[in-house]
Amino acid sequence: MMLSRTAENLFWMSRNIERAENTARMLDVSFRMALLPSAIDIQDLHFDPILAIAPGCGRFDELYGEFSHENILRYVVLDPRNSGSIWSLIHGARENARAQRTAISSEAWESINATWLQVQYLDYEGLQRWGFRDFFEWVKERSHLFRGVTFGTLLHDDAFRFIRLGTFIERADNTARILDVKYHVLLPETEEVGGYVDYYQWAALLRSVGAFRAYRRIYHDTVYPWRVAELLILRQDMPRSLHHCYEAVIGSLDELAGKKPLECRRIAGQTYSGLKYGRIDKIFNCGLHEFLSDFLQNNNALGIQIQEDFLMTPASIAAVA
Repeated sequence: MMLSRTAENLFWMSRNIERAENTARMLDVSFRMALLPSAIDIQDLHFDPILAIAPGCGRFDELYGEFSHENILRYVVLDPRNSGSIWSLIHGARENARAQRTAISSEAWESINATWLQVQYLDYEGLQRWGFRDFFEWVKERSHLFRGVTFGTLLHDDAFRFIRLGTFIERADNTARILDVKYHVLLPETEEVGGYVDYYQWAALLRSVGAFRAYRRIYHDTVYPWRVAELLILRQDMPRSLHHCYEAVIGSLDELAGKKPLECRRIAGQTYSGLKYGRIDKIFNCGLHEFLSDFLQNNNALGIQIQEDFLMTPASIAAVA
């Protein structure tokens, strides 16, 4: 087993990169939805939930006070004072990578360092010139590049497994959060499910997680909320689904833990079994929000337990990270 400090840096390097991509995805889908006709206040419908979904310091009111699209973008994209901003996440990933340059390939380091150099001095005026959605696409592309370079150039040893572990724990968290908020914030209670606006909102959500074409290929039908939920929760072959993420988590933990009866493996296995053998009708009967809330709690507990079983950061600090 590698040194716990090395494992910790690689684990959080991958989580930060994945979280930056996920934040860009959430912002992108908000811009897409803001272009749709709606009787609901666009501000509340599409941008306010970002503050609830995106992990961060929770200091928006203190730092900005006034709620506006510009202030949200400054806070979520550019503000170094917000630990969950895209700027802070890329910076954190780069610092984690710099601390472990000998544990990753030179190509992986160059990829993440070049990404940081592009955003290091970016301000709001520069972001406007870049174009908001063009910038979000760039963040996603840089994340894809980093994962591809990592997969193609690193030895598939323990370092690679901790990178993979961080990626899929973070991805599962984001998928659950954005799906939960769509059901309980973005969709107006008075709107008929399956309506014109509803269809395009769900299509925008699917595009935000790169799943629109996959949905049409599997279901050959209009976009229904329960099928979106099934795709993003239970489909093993959907790369951003909870099932797929936890299959990757289980595989990495099995390789890292070997035959040791670690608590993190038990927690992951318990969650995975519910996803592998779950049925969407039973999830809806018990309540989708309740299911996703339980999943997020268990996913967070897994991250904390991994800290205790493998890494150096105390669990109390990991819970805040």
